[in-house]
Amino acid sequence: MNITSAQNPRVKEWSELTTKKGRDRQGRFLLEGVHLIQEALRAGVPVRTVLFDMDKGLSSELQPLLEEAPSVERIGVSPAVLAKCSETETPQGAVAIADKPEYAADALFAAPAGFVVALDGLQDPGNVGSIIRTADAAGAAGVLIGRGSADPYAPKTVRSAMGSLFHLPVVEAALVPLLAEAAARGAQVFSTGMSSGLICYDADFTGPVWFVIGNEGRGVSPEVRSLVRRELSIPMPGQAESLNAAMAAGILLYEAVRQRRQ
Repeated sequence: MNITSAQNPRVKEWSELTTKKGRDRQGRFLLEGVHLIQEALRAGVPVRTVLFDMDKGLSSELQPLLEEAPSVERIGVSPAVLAKCSETETPQGAVAIADKPEYAADALFAAPAGFVVALDGLQDPGNVGSIIRTADAAGAAGVLIGRGSADPYAPKTVRSAMGSLFHLPVVEAALVPLLAEAAARGAQVFSTGMSSGLICYDADFTGPVWFVIGNEGRGVSPEVRSLVRRELSIPMPGQAESLNAAMAAGILLYEAVRQRRQ
């Protein structure tokens, strides 16, 4: 089956997935490029449809995986259709439509001694995707996306996460109730900041820990701050005023990894 017109009703439906409203309404999201589609198929994400450049054909890298998933629809499309379903200036020859994975909040508590990253109004999709990727690499129990943060299923976030979105629970929910529950279960809730004077390398991350990463400009919101046990500072002997949010999260996560390896 081939589709060449960008005005086709199915194309209009797929192109809605470039918007949060469309993703929420359909419960689906876009995967751009062969690598991300491979990662999703390997992780068992419910991929519904794969669109490929009809002039170039289906990538040989995808064919073996799709042979194992005969229910996945394969449609050859024109470059105009691919562009309509992509946010990148140069679509990578393949786009997939997949169901959004659904995780209950309880998934964050599945590893009692694990560590979780909670995002409080973090608005940059690149930062959110990078934190998901770093949390995956560090072996975190999950990532909690608070309201006001970038959509984890936005195309830019999905690209930044590089497939890690499919490897660990990513839960979208209000932070305050879950942070309160985490504290009640014995987790230490930390955020970045300078008020406590506690350097991150002097804190104990060997038990259950939740790291709160605040908004790029405003930091952690007052309602969330009331649940934070202590703020953590990251030494900056150079002249920079601050660190990128994703970099700060990475430092905290890997300090937890270091302590748990000792």
